[in-house]
Amino acid sequence: MATIRKLRGRWQASVRRKGMQPRSKSFDSKSEAERWARTLEAELDRSGALPDTRPAERTTLAQILERYRDEISPTKRSHVTEVARINGILRRPICHRTLTLLSTADVAAYRDERLKIVAPATVIREMNTISHAIDTARREWNIHLAQNPCKLVRRPVPPRGRTRRLEGNEEQILLAAADAGRTPYLRPLIVLAIETGMRRGEILSLRWEHIDLEQRVAHLPMTKNGNSRDVPLSTRAVETLRALRTGESETVFSLAPNTVRLAWDRLTRRVGLKDLHLHDLRHEAVSRLFEKGFNVAEVATISGHRELRMLQRYTHLRAADLASRLG
Repeated sequence: MATIRKLRGRWQASVRRKGMQPRSKSFDSKSEAERWARTLEAELDRSGALPDTRPAERTTLAQILERYRDEISPTKRSHVTEVARINGILRRPICHRTLTLLSTADVAAYRDERLKIVAPATVIREMNTISHAIDTARREWNIHLAQNPCKLVRRPVPPRGRTRRLEGNEEQILLAAADAGRTPYLRPLIVLAIETGMRRGEILSLRWEHIDLEQRVAHLPMTKNGNSRDVPLSTRAVETLRALRTGESETVFSLAPNTVRLAWDRLTRRVGLKDLHLHDLRHEAVSRLFEKGFNVAEVATISGHRELRMLQRYTHLRAADLASRLG
């Protein structure tokens, strides 16, 4: 049985079992002492031995996240984004908590505070990153925790998939504005996004050695989901690429992702198109493929979607177009 007592202004928890060395620890509050004792006794009942909780008692969430950032994140394709996310989390008060004292209430409070500032999708990604870092520490870094508190906390409701598509003459407005702008590669980038359904990063990573204009195929050695894929090129896409093939550059575009983002933001503000993201052009492209009569398997081959559930987010077909096919 655990013993909880107040000693010199602090609460001391002691866990004793016959034939085992007793374990004791002091806390600022009685509830923390009781929680520590319950966790220790539960583990003792389960495994028959007292686990070494000292690493978790002296290791903060910040230390776990920093190690995860430095050792695990660099092995991922999305490491730049994840490192930036972790650096942001490290500025939050929750990171001062030791893993032993990190509670579901702490995680829930973090969630609620962040929801006041950022979108639910951002909070979900942050909570998932914290959870995976803790799981890695438990599995690989000899940090004993009876459970991962992040897995017991409800995630925010994810936002509904975007349904924004180009309406009326918005495509012509965008292209005309791109022609009049200061970024010469913005127009061909927009055309390729609409014609191929490729993501921004996939378009910017295109290399001439992977493009066969005669066979009308662009090869992507590595995509977001970790697989390669071949993207068929429409006549319009081929014409756009032929016009770009000048000089000795190995890549089709020599633009940084952030440069494209800023140029797109300036373009849409200049022409007054509200709530139109560059990624919406991928949505537009995939929806047009369905409207042309391609089936799910064919569209998935072109777009690179591996799950039908994700592909369904892009298939917001115009009811009027479908009605015309009904006769």
